[in-house]
Amino acid sequence: MSRGPLVARLQGIGQQRQQAEQQDNGVLHQGGLSGSGQPWRQRAKPDRLPEHDLKYDTPTRDIVFPPATRHTQRASQEAESRVPTPRQFSKKTSTSNMLRLKTSSANAQAPYRVDFVLLEHFSMASFTVAMDVLVTANLLRADSFQFTPLSMDGDRVTSDLGLELVATELSAGALKALDLLVICGGLRTPLKYPELDRLLDDCAAHGMALGGLWNGAWFLGRAGVLDDYGCSIHPEQRASLSERSPQTRITPASFTLDRDRLSAASPNGAMELMLGLVRRLYGDGLAEGVEEILSFSGARYRQVGPGAKKSMSLHLRTIVELMENNLEETLSLDQLAAYSGRSRRQIDRLFQAQLGTSPRRYYMELRITKSRRLLQYSDLSVMEVAVACGFVSVSHFSKCYAAYFGYPPSREQRLGE
Repeated sequence: MSRGPLVARLQGIGQQRQQAEQQDNGVLHQGGLSGSGQPWRQRAKPDRLPEHDLKYDTPTRDIVFPPATRHTQRASQEAESRVPTPRQFSKKTSTSNMLRLKTSSANAQAPYRVDFVLLEHFSMASFTVAMDVLVTANLLRADSFQFTPLSMDGDRVTSDLGLELVATELSAGALKALDLLVICGGLRTPLKYPELDRLLDDCAAHGMALGGLWNGAWFLGRAGVLDDYGCSIHPEQRASLSERSPQTRITPASFTLDRDRLSAASPNGAMELMLGLVRRLYGDGLAEGVEEILSFSGARYRQVGPGAKKSMSLHLRTIVELMENNLEETLSLDQLAAYSGRSRRQIDRLFQAQLGTSPRRYYMELRITKSRRLLQYSDLSVMEVAVACGFVSVSHFSKCYAAYFGYPPSREQRLGE
């Protein structure tokens, strides 16, 4: 980006767009705009004050302010440095910024312990994607999960890719404080390991949750801990599991989360399975935050609310794409309406019904999100970031940024420098 014409570009932006941004940010500026986006109704000023019959005997006196003391100066400095309370992102864009938002630790709970038993030629893709979900969840919410890879003999385990992974030896004593034990198999995993039968039966007797990746459910079925449960298993082993464990309900789904039995038949299923576990333990917010990072293409055009897996309507998706492609030179609501073939009222209804927010607020949060990413992962100055995200001045950009994150853009972590 050229640095020379920045000032000229800033001066060329009209007053109308500045007022629209003030309206978006919900802050009362010297333009007469309220936080709701409606102009304040100003009363006409009278030529002179009205007379009244009240009279005061107290003589007027000049107010004399005491000289500034060290205490008052310190209080003033503390007030200036006090960080404002961050403004809440709407639900749709909060997942994109969850990594930078501070979460409350008031309801802290012990980490959920998950161990993975890696069998010979286990599916590396299924295992790593399941682990990736848990690691990312810990980035967004510290100490949500603890996990350990285990092996039957405590030695290196060879994956289906020929890569070896060092794992801890599996022992019954180490499983006492465990919440979930997952058996990780693969396409070429031999159907042996008879010692697993007794171990899995004991775990089930103690109420431990059990899971299987790829053909891991086959070992659960052989141990008799899948009776009256639904499960997912790779198609190559479905017939064998059906003969071995006829009381098991084998589904064609890529993953199944049935009470305290979790199973996935593919790497994609492993991700959905772990996301379901995160959602069950910690709620939709954390699961959507993880999905936003690992599977952003699937979550990009998704509604919020009860229909979390429901995609946006075509009309709303068109408007969102217009917004995303015009963050530097923002479009007005009238322009969005003209380009999308919808009225302003229809646009507002679409956003409220499917995203739970207004189009103005969503547009502003898209710009704030882009600015945060540029600050973190580029070497652009604060002024250049402000211009790239359609803000008319650095001061207004700083005010909007601090309103959401609780600190100015100059204090953002810079990873691109």
